[in-house]
Amino acid sequence: MDRPDFTLERALHGRGLLRVAGLDEAGRGPLAGPVTAAAVIFDPARVPEGLDDSKRLPPARRVELAAEITAAGEVCVAHASVEEIDELNILHAAHLAMSRAVAGLSRPPQHLLVDGNRLPAALPCGADAIVGGDGVCCSIAAAGIMAKVARDALMLELAQQFPGYGWETNMGYGSKSHIAALQDLGPSPHHRRSFAPVHKILYQAKTISP
Repeated sequence: MDRPDFTLERALHGRGLLRVAGLDEAGRGPLAGPVTAAAVIFDPARVPEGLDDSKRLPPARRVELAAEITAAGEVCVAHASVEEIDELNILHAAHLAMSRAVAGLSRPPQHLLVDGNRLPAALPCGADAIVGGDGVCCSIAAAGIMAKVARDALMLELAQQFPGYGWETNMGYGSKSHIAALQDLGPSPHHRRSFAPVHKILYQAKTISP
């Protein structure tokens, strides 16, 4: 199985663009919790070994790599809230989180490599959208790992505050047990009301109420 490499970054470095940031997000699909993005800039001499698409890595390995990425690179993690997701839609909220991650870097990047087929609006520099980027580009893979680890940690905290939905294992995704709990307990403040399963339960509750 091919792993991400540093080819895209080196090509940009060869053009004099030395501050190249990988950009990725985690949490578009869940029914609850924010969407999280990360931006990562590596020194070519300090790229950690074993970077990969976060979905192909066990949780414990993601956490290990997140520590290595933080030590070796420049990282910013940012979120867009449930309220922003419901107001803007999930794509635009994910792009908002990405823009916040870029803005949070210590100095502006000179170029961005962004996972996906669409770029956020109003970026501060040139950018390339890379479909499947977390499987081919080290900086994007690192950003995906950082976003996933940060969001999972946040969902574990929320699971303590709002028990019963199973967020400690499903991370807010619509598992059968999560849907069942949603029907039994009703939506929490951290559920995305614009997402169909949550909206349906809210609508049913309104139509049943006298």
